[in-house]
Amino acid sequence: MFHVSLLRWLFASTSLFIQVHTWGCKCAPEDNCWPSTSQWNTFNQSLSGKLIADVPPALPCYPGPAFNAEACAAVDAELTEQTFVAENPIALSYPTGSCPPINATAGSSCTIADRPTDTCPDGNLTSVTHVGSCSIGDQPRYTVNATEIADVTAGINFARQKNIRLVVRNTGHDLLRRSTGYGSLQVWIRYLRTGIKFQETYQQSGACSKSSWKGSAFVIGGGYTWEDVYSEAASRNVIVVGGGTPSVGCLGGWMQGGGHSPATHDFGLGADQVLEAQVVLASGKVVTANPCENSEIFFAIRGGGPSSYGIVVSTVIKAYPTRKVAAQIFGFAPLTANDSSAFMDALAIVHQNYPRLSDSGFSGYGSWSIYSPSPLIGNYSTGFIHTIAVFGKTVAEAEELFASTAAQLQKYNNTSLYMTTRYLSFPTYVAYYDALSGIVTPVGQTAALGSRFLDQKALTGNATALKAMLQTIAGTPEQATSNNIVFVGGGQVFTDASDPYSGVNPAWRQTYVHNIVARGWAPGSSNATIQAVYDDITYNKTQAMKDLAPNTGCYMNEADRFDPDYLQDFYGEHGAKLSEIKRKYDPRSVFYCPTCIGSELFKVKPSGQICL
Repeated sequence: MFHVSLLRWLFASTSLFIQVHTWGCKCAPEDNCWPSTSQWNTFNQSLSGKLIADVPPALPCYPGPAFNAEACAAVDAELTEQTFVAENPIALSYPTGSCPPINATAGSSCTIADRPTDTCPDGNLTSVTHVGSCSIGDQPRYTVNATEIADVTAGINFARQKNIRLVVRNTGHDLLRRSTGYGSLQVWIRYLRTGIKFQETYQQSGACSKSSWKGSAFVIGGGYTWEDVYSEAASRNVIVVGGGTPSVGCLGGWMQGGGHSPATHDFGLGADQVLEAQVVLASGKVVTANPCENSEIFFAIRGGGPSSYGIVVSTVIKAYPTRKVAAQIFGFAPLTANDSSAFMDALAIVHQNYPRLSDSGFSGYGSWSIYSPSPLIGNYSTGFIHTIAVFGKTVAEAEELFASTAAQLQKYNNTSLYMTTRYLSFPTYVAYYDALSGIVTPVGQTAALGSRFLDQKALTGNATALKAMLQTIAGTPEQATSNNIVFVGGGQVFTDASDPYSGVNPAWRQTYVHNIVARGWAPGSSNATIQAVYDDITYNKTQAMKDLAPNTGCYMNEADRFDPDYLQDFYGEHGAKLSEIKRKYDPRSVFYCPTCIGSELFKVKPSGQICL
């Protein structure tokens, strides 16, 4: 039986299809409608030379005029660095891209960077004579290096007028590859920076008086990262809710997809922090979005997904007085190798306790694996570890709050499991973040991942079912599966369910744990091997979580990009309303990205071209 909201969604999508289906395909480089060189040059002149003809970062690794062994060796390392990825217009945080770095002189194999449907140039490489050429693949052909809002408008207008696929990018942190697209024009806001301004008391725009926020605020003007904003917040001794990784951009997919943080439990999701925003619409018009003006756009960009309703070029976010923090680092591992029985039992106990711990004020992050290529705790390849914290409490109070969980686990301590617990006290949130979060991790990895929101029923309703799910997502030792626990729900995330301008997946409002399961593969693996990994993540491990929590969903920024139910899982009950907003403000589908609202109307050709 269809839910009413789903019926409305289908109706809205059908209506949109009726309006735009006569357009056919977005213009691709092989089409007659693709702009001529002179037209691109004219466009570049109108931008004062800010149009970039994109070149794959790993081009020096391939035979041809650009081949350079020294440059190839450098880019192989650089593509794992956050800074390089952010500063290159088409380098990706995940995976590497259409032209992976290869050691051509040694005839090394090309590693598949995505599903097996995305093939390496000339297939797997076995010798230097078969290396072939490096093509741009599904990366943008041209990039507008937007340093002014007018550049953003120009890029949108050109793509709309020429019917070219448009993609949006800030720093390149995007697990779902929403900022790539075959034959596309990219608007890059990395260097659009008009300043970070602090307001001691939030100043509402114009005559709008609908916001109840009376505290401090930051105006973030452009493509800054959270590292930039954290520095400003620290100097004023206030807290802002931003990414756990400081190199993540503030305005893009993180915020517009929801945005979780070490401060989320106490202050709400990233999207919930937005008091107003400046947005460039599909028409090229620049508008202010807040509860009084363009309130539908305000709703949509506050969690309804990125690159769908407009390009956000500025936001105003909440700031909070700092607090002291008491943190716990807790972990365990089996004392006997290859015996994970007690480990899995203890793991289930911790999960069953997470709702109660959350309600008492704890939140944080953890990870576990029954076989990790690198030790998670001590020298153990099977292990669990989390770092959780409670704001405004002392270490003694934190220990007391965890005492019940510790008592349930005590029978395993030094009998079947090695356990370690450490408590730390921090005078400010900044001190806590710098010590236990804020880690810049490598990028450019290849893996398949899926995720699920776990509510109280999933975690505490049926212990047998919970253990069975955990056993499934643990995988087998040879699979080297990893699980990441995002324990940041509850608290203010639940309270903000009453916000009428929140576009985030309503499932967030009942979620205690957002669990991510991932598997990789060995370099040079066959297409069949890689496909089997993807299928295992989608149809076995993620499905096991869905079976346990059938009425929740998942966090769209850290999810299976091949989820067959992504419309429901990513957007939940807000899908129908978001589709209506999309239809109203972007009737010609100027904005498109995979798994985003409106993408369900398009088909993707084998070449990568998108068509209605």
